Amino acid sequence: MTFRADFPGLAGGWHYLDTGATAQKPQAVIDAMVNALGRDYATVHRGVYARSANMTMAFEAARRRVAQFINAPSENEIVFVRGATEAINLVAHSFGSLLQKGDRILFSQLEHHSNIVPWQLLRDRIGVEIDVCPLTADGRIDLDAAEAMLTPAHKLVALAHVSNVLGSVLDVPRAVRMAHKVGAKILLDGCQAVPRLAVDVQALDCDFYVFSGHKLYGPTGIGVLWGKGDLLDQMPPYQGGGAMIDRVTFEKTTYAPPPARFEAGTPAIAEVIGLHAAIDYVDAIGLAKIGAHEHALVQATRDALRKFNSVQLFGPEDAAGIVSFAMQGVHPHDIGTILDEEGVAIRAGHHCAQPLMELLGVPATARASFGLYNDQTDVDALVRGLERVSRIFG
Repeated sequence: MTFRADFPGLAGGWHYLDTGATAQKPQAVIDAMVNALGRDYATVHRGVYARSANMTMAFEAARRRVAQFINAPSENEIVFVRGATEAINLVAHSFGSLLQKGDRILFSQLEHHSNIVPWQLLRDRIGVEIDVCPLTADGRIDLDAAEAMLTPAHKLVALAHVSNVLGSVLDVPRAVRMAHKVGAKILLDGCQAVPRLAVDVQALDCDFYVFSGHKLYGPTGIGVLWGKGDLLDQMPPYQGGGAMIDRVTFEKTTYAPPPARFEAGTPAIAEVIGLHAAIDYVDAIGLAKIGAHEHALVQATRDALRKFNSVQLFGPEDAAGIVSFAMQGVHPHDIGTILDEEGVAIRAGHHCAQPLMELLGVPATARASFGLYNDQTDVDALVRGLERVSRIFG
């Protein structure tokens, strides 16, 4: 399985192993955005002229396509945002405004900063309490511990579907059952899940699901918040401005129903069109096929890295698309720099998960993350580069 030729950013034999940060874009997405910014460009939801009407239809068709992609009951439950970070902040601000002092929120030790800091801001604003669930020895969210921690005071559980550092996959059905048993809602950060796992929000029965377009082979600047319709109906606006209103007077403003209520201002038009194209591209290949392909690459990488006595691997054996590691005596930034000289791009740092780094006992890790365009040649190049790192640092 190779689709490298579809991705102009990979021309010249570059070994790109940083898809967990952001995915390269297929030509189909680039073409869709070029047309949206040029030949087809017009505003949406405002103009009465034909091109604006056509662009509005394309924009709303993208919303329906997203709903179909995650099997949402209605496109009116799909809110377009700048990314998963804004989606979580929206929930923290808007759903969070329905909470009160003493209510509790639970998340885990492996969360991205975007699923930590918004809840801390909410804590500082209204006085909710935060509980942090530990991990198992192999880097999974410890649901036994979470179940013991949950009480009727918990109003929200916020967990990563797939860890951006460890690649560990959450047992979502169990997590949802546990949250709902105590009356809590559950939000899932799906950034690392939607590019490689089929997501059915109705089957999962979660309450909120968020993801970013740029990790799904689409553009930056666009993401999705899905929420159950009854919850979105209860939530006040996150921002004020055009498009999210029903009627404005100087005395009082009334608001549009969701999703418009949460989409103030002129939206990211070309980015939404690009997201539609990305979903079409991924669906045409098949998420099951993509997931199996990446799983094989992860296994090959872990097996290869185990041959280095100085390498420590993190996360479970069945990690989804991600291999994080450390090399004794070598800072991950040095690893990344030397690999770059060999034409291999990885991520080196704390991956916006500093509490997890503290738990792992390292300041940072090196991370190789895979996409549908990677193959064994990328794994081989990574290994050759690490052999050079070993020679340089002895």
